Amino acid sequence: MKIALVHDYIKEFGGAERVLRALADMYPQAPIYTAFRLRGSSCDKEFADRKIIESPWAWLIKHFNLYSPLRFLVPLVWYSLNLSEYDLVITSCSSYFARGFRVSPKTKVVAYCHTPPRFLYGYETSIDLQRFWIVRVYAVIVNHFLRIFDAWSAQRVDRWIVNSENTKKRVWKFYRKEARVVYPPVEVEKLIEESRGVIKKDYFLIVSRLVGAKGLVEAAKAARHNGFELKMVGEAVGFSQVEKQLRSVGGVELLGRVSDRELGKLYAGAKGFIALARDEDFGVTVVEAMASGTPVIAFRGGGFKETVIDGVTGVLVDKTDEVTLKKAIKRFESIKWNRAKLSQQSRKFSRENFEDKMGKMIDKIERDEK
Repeated sequence: MKIALVHDYIKEFGGAERVLRALADMYPQAPIYTAFRLRGSSCDKEFADRKIIESPWAWLIKHFNLYSPLRFLVPLVWYSLNLSEYDLVITSCSSYFARGFRVSPKTKVVAYCHTPPRFLYGYETSIDLQRFWIVRVYAVIVNHFLRIFDAWSAQRVDRWIVNSENTKKRVWKFYRKEARVVYPPVEVEKLIEESRGVIKKDYFLIVSRLVGAKGLVEAAKAARHNGFELKMVGEAVGFSQVEKQLRSVGGVELLGRVSDRELGKLYAGAKGFIALARDEDFGVTVVEAMASGTPVIAFRGGGFKETVIDGVTGVLVDKTDEVTLKKAIKRFESIKWNRAKLSQQSRKFSRENFEDKMGKMIDKIERDEK
């Protein structure tokens, strides 16, 4: 089959981009189509070995973060891409839709959905621009038409695959489409091996983009008031003010973006890992922490409920305030954590499992076509 890959945009390298990386490795001849490619970005460097085709609108939307305020152009962005020559298109889609491109009647479209666009359906977003009244007015008008496009383009997908049971419920709720869950690929075995023999140190770790809706400021306040050491890996994105807020609060060591090798050492050396996003779509970082032999303190919601076993691989909390986190850390330190159980749980989300399940689904489509 002649296969193409589609992804929202090539800019930051995060969890969704790790899925794209795995798909690109599975189908090395498949070009990657995208709304825009920001050259020199962390994501661009990760896909330097792949043929990437930008939309004709890329020149307009990729500079000065205009891709966000110019979201009303999204239907035109994707419709400008003609993928009719392909037998199969696999799209990795989330906040920038990555659907609605032109295909032929013979083309099958498979969507790996990280989440329906959060900003369209009332979910908390990482950058809360709607705190400004002019943005709220703009959003009311534009989002109405984007919801129409979102629903229309969703019906053009032949098969839905999602990253969690949490996302599966959203796909049914908003699109009335059944989906199969294939957990995203995590380099579990590599992390397990690299963490062997690493001595634990007395710090907690957070790995996240420095944006809102992640509980980062709450964690920093808890660290400052409760006297525990907190390190944070991640870089600021777009118009987010979270980095400025964190520096104002104090109580956290901001490490910025680090190499995968350094990140592995930080995971393995941490006493514990903290993840406080209230409705995370999946949450790759908690799996990476467990694979590194590090138990987790996570919010009892979203994808964390599928990855963390309370009392076995971590502690789940119902709130993110300082009092709750203080109690959580006290409980965390009273538990004798079993590294073997942490590794066992993390292996459910390995890259090998992802490739096996995705490969079987694509093979079935190919057989059905024959």
